[in-house]
Amino acid sequence: MSDNPFDGPQLQGEVFARADMAAAEFRGVNLEGATFWAVLKGARFKDTNLAGATFNDVNLEGARLDDVNLTGATVENANLAQAKLRNVNLSEVSISSATLDGLGIEGVKAKDMVIRDADLSGARIEDCQLDGMTIDGVLVTEMLALWRRVRGSSA
Repeated sequence: MSDNPFDGPQLQGEVFARADMAAAEFRGVNLEGATFWAVLKGARFKDTNLAGATFNDVNLEGARLDDVNLTGATVENANLAQAKLRNVNLSEVSISSATLDGLGIEGVKAKDMVIRDADLSGARIEDCQLDGMTIDGVLVTEMLALWRRVRGSSA
């Protein structure tokens, strides 16, 4: 039995162009450096390596990512509405021009993550490491510290 959670198909660097992969299941797949221009609506990623992957013009609405490595991935022009991310490494991830409406993020590492030009309406981020994460160039940890100070002074 292997200790490697990415012991499934080895698809590093693959390009998925104009692919309809709605509701696809990825378990233990190594997709390091892969490129997606695809429909991944409702897709499920479990124990999947997506480090350095590129998602451009993709629909990930309602997708579920559990125990996934997305370190250094790039997400552009993407729909992640109602997607759920749990125990995901988002360190050094760049997200731009994305819909994140209703996105649920729980128990992730988001060190040095950058989010630009995104709709975060209704997004929930809980129990996450946020060191170095910025939203519109502002450190999230500084926003939270200010919010706690303001909330504390009004109590």
